[in-house]
Amino acid sequence: MQKLSSTIIKDFRILLRDKVGLAMMFAMPILLALVITAVQNSTFELVNHNEVKLLLCNKDTGDAGRQLYAAIEKTGMFAIMPVDAQASPEQVASLMHKNDAMVSVVIPVGFSARLSATAKNITAKALTNFDFQKDSPKAVLPEKANPLTLYYHPALQGSFRQAMDGTLKGAVQLVASKQVVRALYTALNEKEIPDTLEEEIVNNQAPIDQVPISRSGSRNIPNATQHNIPAWAIFAMFFVVISLGSSVVREKLSGSFIRLKTLPTNYLVALLSKQITYLLVTLLQAAVIFSIGAWVFPHIGLPGLNLPSDMAGLIIVSLICGWCAVSYAICVGVFAGTQEQANGFGAVSILIMAALGGLIVPGFAMPDMLKNMMKLSPLHWGLEAYYGLFLEGGKLKDVLMNILPLFGITIIIQLITLLGLKRKNLI
Repeated sequence: MQKLSSTIIKDFRILLRDKVGLAMMFAMPILLALVITAVQNSTFELVNHNEVKLLLCNKDTGDAGRQLYAAIEKTGMFAIMPVDAQASPEQVASLMHKNDAMVSVVIPVGFSARLSATAKNITAKALTNFDFQKDSPKAVLPEKANPLTLYYHPALQGSFRQAMDGTLKGAVQLVASKQVVRALYTALNEKEIPDTLEEEIVNNQAPIDQVPISRSGSRNIPNATQHNIPAWAIFAMFFVVISLGSSVVREKLSGSFIRLKTLPTNYLVALLSKQITYLLVTLLQAAVIFSIGAWVFPHIGLPGLNLPSDMAGLIIVSLICGWCAVSYAICVGVFAGTQEQANGFGAVSILIMAALGGLIVPGFAMPDMLKNMMKLSPLHWGLEAYYGLFLEGGKLKDVLMNILPLFGITIIIQLITLLGLKRKNLI
């Protein structure tokens, strides 16, 4: 026990001298969590707080064009900037760059006339089917009716563009429905429909209650912090490979392994010391990042982190994640021949496992082949366990099926490390 405690003290002193390693283990993950959470949160704010700039060029002189303008404004998704009706496509594109607008909509000439003619045709078909009138004459559609045009910046992501396209289609459908209801009411009653009745008919939609899945019954909507802080806490744990892997390589190159063989001890004691020392470091990393998310983020304009109710489950998940990270770092150090190999391979492999594990790209967005490979990444199982606690409000028993594969991967890494030490005649 005295040998182990002395070795742990020695490892802590070596660690404290490694200023660059400490910065990599603490400063970089904290900076990543701060920057990426701020970027994602600004995206959510962009959609939720009417900050999407939209240039609207209304070339139509009828009532439907004005209604569509009002319908788009009513969606609450856009900050509308009117454009002169005589503007050409080139001028619209120039104004988009000048005003830093991501999208613009052009309502074409004859938009009202085409909607009105379409509404009359639909009304005539409906009345004929109901036997109210026979062979009603069809309204003539304008021959040169241009479609509604949506201009967008090439940098706009496809999913975001589809969301805005759906919103605009909903606004157009609302205006078209009003035209049909108005034409049908006028044909049946030979008078204009009251505004209140028109609103009741057109806006009679079933409400949708959006409820996040939660094992605890909570209805708290997850935010950017809830997604990013657990992910980058895991990333920070595994990035101990930079410091720990290099430490193992230095000891091999300096002959520490050989000297330990001449002493009444075993290198396994030194390995156990490193695991305990760096396991405490990984727990400290998680505690620091979670604390920053919970108590610092609200003071800098970011949503705060809601800690899970099962703190014991959080500690156990963090312990297993940290142990897996430390085991992987030691394994890299054992097989690497130089510090450059340990640092290069360790950093790149962590980035690859983070990408496969869903830390960089969500798992549901990956192709099927990568979804199968995802299960090989220990970061995936750690992230799923954290998400079960943070996002779903679960407890330890709810994330056991994520912890067990992570524990199994850790044992496999430990066995590979022991085989490597024996093969190199180091133990």
